[in-house]
Amino acid sequence: MARTGRRARVGAAVALSLSLALAGCGGGTSKAAKPTATPKPQVSVPVVSKDHSMPQPPRLVGGNAQADILIYASKALSPDMVKKIQAIRAGKQKVVTATELFSLASPSIQGQTYNVAAVDPATYRRFSPAGQQAEIWSRLAAGEMVVASKAAAEQVQSEPNFISIGTGDDARSVHIGAYAPEPPLIQLVVNAKWGEDLFDVHDNALLISTGTHTPQSIRKQVEAIVKGTGASIQLIDKATRLGLDPDAVQTAVATGGSIGAEIGTYHYRVAGTQVIPDSSWVATHIRTEVMPIVGTVSCDKVMLLQLRAALNALIQRGLDKYIHTTAGCFNARFIAGTTSLSNHAFGMAIDFDAPQNARGTAGQIPPAVVQVFKDWGFAWGGDWHYTDPMHFELVRIMKVV
Repeated sequence: MARTGRRARVGAAVALSLSLALAGCGGGTSKAAKPTATPKPQVSVPVVSKDHSMPQPPRLVGGNAQADILIYASKALSPDMVKKIQAIRAGKQKVVTATELFSLASPSIQGQTYNVAAVDPATYRRFSPAGQQAEIWSRLAAGEMVVASKAAAEQVQSEPNFISIGTGDDARSVHIGAYAPEPPLIQLVVNAKWGEDLFDVHDNALLISTGTHTPQSIRKQVEAIVKGTGASIQLIDKATRLGLDPDAVQTAVATGGSIGAEIGTYHYRVAGTQVIPDSSWVATHIRTEVMPIVGTVSCDKVMLLQLRAALNALIQRGLDKYIHTTAGCFNARFIAGTTSLSNHAFGMAIDFDAPQNARGTAGQIPPAVVQVFKDWGFAWGGDWHYTDPMHFELVRIMKVV
C-alpha cells in the first residue's frame, strides 16, 4: 500500500541548543560582559566521559530515515528476527528501507518515566531530524546525553546540565550535551557504552522505516516475527495519529537496581487518557492494606513494608501530627498532559496532604518528617527542580524486620 503524497525533505537547518555555562568547567571568575543587541551563542566544551566514550561517528551518508515503527520488547530481539523484518516485502517490492537496533528502558526520573535509548551514534543518527548535525552525535559518542525536549530536561535536572538515570544509590548522572528532535516516544538518548552500565536488557528495541509504504501494511507480519518477546509494536509515523496507538500493547522495562527488578516489565494499553495495566502484573505486584495514620492504601507489596515502617517511625517520634491524609499510591495514569507514566502507575509513590503541598511550592511537611521517609528508602518530591512536596517515592529497597 503506497503512502499518499511524497515525504517532505528534512530541512538542512535543525534547531539545536547546546548546553551552556557548565558548572565546574571554568577556571576562576571573570567580569561579566556588557550585553549587546545581538549576543552570539556560546558553545560549551564537551564533557567527555572516559569510561563511556565511543569512537567518533563518521559523516552521515545516505540521508535521514523516517521513523515509522518502534518495537519495544522485554528481552533482546535476535539477529534472526531483525533479518526477517528487514526482508519483509509487498509482492516483489521491498518494504523495510532502514532499521536500527538499540537498547531501550523506561526509568523513573523525579516522579515520571522517560524512555531512554542507548544507541550507536554512528547509525542511530539517521533516524533523527538532526542527523546531519555532526556536533550532536560527536557529543553523544563522547559520553554526553542528547535530550529531545529542553523543557523536560529543565524539570528533572539533578544539578545544572546533568540528569540522573536510575534510582537511589544506583542512579548515574549524565551530562546534557545537546537538545535535538528524536523519533516519537524517545525522550533521552545516551550512547551504547552508557547503556551497558545503566540497562539490564539490551538490544530490545528496533526502529523501522517503511519508505513509501504505510507501516500499518506490515504490522501483522512484524507481530508474527517478534511473537513471544513481550514486545509492543508502535506505529509512530505522522500519518497514523498524534499520541499513542490504542491498538498496541505498550511496554515499559524498568531499570535501576533493586527497584527496577521489583517493577520488572510493565505492559499496558491506553484507552483515551487512561492507562490499563496488564492484570497479571497488578495481581503479582499490588496489595491493599490498612496503614497507620492514613488508613487503607494500595501500593506495590514491597513499598508497603517500608511505608508502614516509616509511618510507625513518625508515631514513635511524635511526628504523626504532620501527616493526615493520602491522595493515593497505586494509580495507573500518565503525568498530566503527557504520555509519560507516573511512578504511581507502578504503585511506588504516595502523596500526602495534597491541598497543603501543591506542585511548585515549598509545602508544609517539616524536614524531620522528610528525613524519616528518606531513612526508610524514599525520595521526596520537594527536592526536585520543580517541587512536588506531597510526593514520596521508593528509591531503595531495605530489609524491614
